[in-house]
Amino acid sequence: QVQLVESGGGWVQPGGSLRLSCEASGIIFSYWLMGWYRQAQGGQRELVASTRESETNTASFVKGRFAISRDNAKNTVTMELSNVKPEDTAVYFCFAANSGETYWGQGTQVIVSS
Repeated sequence: QVQLVESGGGWVQPGGSLRLSCEASGIIFSYWLMGWYRQAQGGQRELVASTRESETNTASFVKGRFAISRDNAKNTVTMELSNVKPEDTAVYFCFAANSGETYWGQGTQVIVSS
């Protein structure tokens, strides 16, 4: 059974920082594309960042502010959010994808507000 368990969401002031983590089980982690989507209230789910092996990709709207990394030994993918903006407020979902299969975490809320 594949499980993705996210942690680290919460409230943060504009310009602040936050770390999101996602621990995976039930997969051979190093083989999988891992990453984060987000969905703002009333909006569509959008890809924020992903990582496979040593390669990372970050959406233009967070480039330079968010950084994704993975630890294959700990089956964990982490995303560091810095210089956050109110428009970063969303539910952030961890995902794992490989060979046509995709699994999702339950989501963690990030609220950016003063």
